[in-house]
Amino acid sequence: MGAARVLAGATVVVVLGYGYIEGIGHNRTNPLDYFGYFTNLTSLLTSGILISCGLRTIRGRPADARLVLARAASIACMIVVAVVYNGIVPGTAAAPPWVSATLHAALPIAVVLDWLLVGDWPPLSWRLIWIVLPYPLLWLAVVLVRGATDGWVPYGSLLPERGAASLAVTAAGLLAMLLVGAAAVWGGSRLTGVRGALRR
Repeated sequence: MGAARVLAGATVVVVLGYGYIEGIGHNRTNPLDYFGYFTNLTSLLTSGILISCGLRTIRGRPADARLVLARAASIACMIVVAVVYNGIVPGTAAAPPWVSATLHAALPIAVVLDWLLVGDWPPLSWRLIWIVLPYPLLWLAVVLVRGATDGWVPYGSLLPERGAASLAVTAAGLLAMLLVGAAAVWGGSRLTGVRGALRR
């Protein structure tokens, strides 16, 4: 399982690299813009967490509590990525279809299944569910500041001209979706069945 996590994380890094290089041919050269997309930045962070978890597993080291929380938060964010892209605004990515499929479907499915089926960590405390909020809130703040200054935003729903009320509703909806995803991740940390069988 450790090798699979490392391989999955490394594959995502390669896919992200390809997506960036491919975008250069379409005059999308600014890495701050490329990783300003929530999908791309979250996929990069998730891949780093996967690789770190995989290396610990290979070395036979127990799961680090902070790394487990970071992983749980990243999975909640990937759930939002998958739901928004596949269910709310499908097919809006500028990247090649196979890159979009990898980042918006394959990666979220893989990390969710790994979380639900393998379970090499203890159940998460509900008191720590707030840990999913700082990263998305920071990303949102940076995007809103950029939109108000240099005019660049990754998604049309975050354009400043939509007005404060519209932006507030969009932000609240995304955060609500994030907390629902987090509740599913936290609840999933308590599943037994296949997880317990694999641990035995």
